[in-house]
Amino acid sequence: MKHYCNPLNLSYRYQRHFCEGKFITCREAADPSAIFFRGKYYLFPSMTDGFFVSNDLATWEFRAFLGKMPTYDYAPDVCEVNGELVLCASALTENCNFYRTSDPETVPFEVIPGTFAFWDPHLYFEDGRLYLYWGCSNDHPIYGVELNPDTFAPMGEPKALIWGDPVRFGYERTDYDNNAPESCPPYIEGAWLNKYGGKYYLQYAAPGTQFNIYCDGVYVSDDPLGPYVPQKNNPFSLSPGGFVTGAGHGSTFEDREGRLWHMATTQISVNHPFERRLGLWRAGYDEDGELFCDQRFGDWPKRVDGECFADPDWMLLSYNKPVTAGGTCPEAVADENCRAWWTADPDEANPTLTLDLTKVCSVYAVQVHFADFGLSIAFGEDELAEKNPGGDRVFEYAPLRTRWLLEGSADGVNYFILSDKRQAETDLPGDTVFFDGEAVRYLRLTVTELPYRQTPKVSGLRVFGRSEGLAPQAVTASARRTGPCNMEVTWASDGAEGACILWGHAPDKLYHARTTFLPTQTIGSLMAGDPVYLRVDAFNSHGITRGQVFALEEK
Repeated sequence: MKHYCNPLNLSYRYQRHFCEGKFITCREAADPSAIFFRGKYYLFPSMTDGFFVSNDLATWEFRAFLGKMPTYDYAPDVCEVNGELVLCASALTENCNFYRTSDPETVPFEVIPGTFAFWDPHLYFEDGRLYLYWGCSNDHPIYGVELNPDTFAPMGEPKALIWGDPVRFGYERTDYDNNAPESCPPYIEGAWLNKYGGKYYLQYAAPGTQFNIYCDGVYVSDDPLGPYVPQKNNPFSLSPGGFVTGAGHGSTFEDREGRLWHMATTQISVNHPFERRLGLWRAGYDEDGELFCDQRFGDWPKRVDGECFADPDWMLLSYNKPVTAGGTCPEAVADENCRAWWTADPDEANPTLTLDLTKVCSVYAVQVHFADFGLSIAFGEDELAEKNPGGDRVFEYAPLRTRWLLEGSADGVNYFILSDKRQAETDLPGDTVFFDGEAVRYLRLTVTELPYRQTPKVSGLRVFGRSEGLAPQAVTASARRTGPCNMEVTWASDGAEGACILWGHAPDKLYHARTTFLPTQTIGSLMAGDPVYLRVDAFNSHGITRGQVFALEEK
């Protein structure tokens, strides 16, 4: 039985930017293109200068590109075409090439010269016919065109397939929680196509990667080039609350057992709007052919072989638990917000913090999540000209390590090692470690080495497991529409720490989910004019109490 936890445990690469007159150093990976190819899972994210490989979707290993590739071009897409892996990426200022290989780990990509420019591309191959979809704009649509499968040249004129419609679709409105007016145009981008039951499902991202409500919508057609109509369940991928937010510009793929998954971009956006991570969720089609994504408790540990919408194996034990440490804001490691952090005392060698679960629990997983802030590593003009001609950033290639020691104790006096990364050669900023169930009350983290010798900043010491006690009492909840695409949800449950709000357009299709720790939560991602049904599930360290399904109260 294997588990993983979002954001995915990857070696996200640092970049050094020159932005708005200053140098900014932070990590980024986004726009993931994932595929099952020749018995392995391959993951190609933006700004990685390589790709990740996995045998099980739980553990990923980095591979550098063989040969020269468009590593600074955003949104790399991969597709299997005639038994080979074909890659393309974004470059609006010049024609975009295509690249193919029979094995990306051992055979360099061969260049296929492109004949036109595009942004956020996606290739789709079926029965000898090849299609390209692209678009990333707040005033242009998603386009599609058929390509010659031998030359990759267009066969005809591009067709406009999806335009933004923020008047009708609340999830396309920008700003935090979709608070921007409908007159503010969203970015429509990140196309991806799947086929199921004879229908084509064209997915797209909106409204912008720097927002907590970055999501993926979907349109459906009988033909690869349309016309397309919006699915009733929209957006199908949305994760606006919890430790890590955002679930847009993704890829939907089948695993070796034929189960469907969706991988997408999650948001940090503190140092730079494009400071991002990746998330993975189970997906599927219901009996009516509607595409959905299971993001209920979507940033808690999940079983790779788990069923959609099943309760998690372990509860969140660390929320708002006492933390002691030198430095500033130690409580931030337990507030379930990746954009707030504890900063260690810069004069303390190997600083430590201690989290108190308040009683002995069975601990099965801990995520240690580091933050970057205020890093400014300059690059010279010669370095930029060599590594990224014409650009404003360079990748960090120096070997970097993230090292720490995690200890546990039942009494706060006698500690034992839970995980020892003091000799690690890896650089994992959001490392999740798993256990068989350790009896722990206190967890002590000691940070021994970070990239650039920076002062440690930890945004999450997230602990999951089992704790004896009572689950929350029965949930009472209500919701009222506050605008064509907005609602306000109020809930209460004695003994609860937080809630997961579920909603959808039918009582048995509650496919959208938002984790909240507030008793009243606004949601602005509704589709105007559609009915809404809800359920609120309350949780604490001991369990989950499901609420009753009810209808949205109209204005």
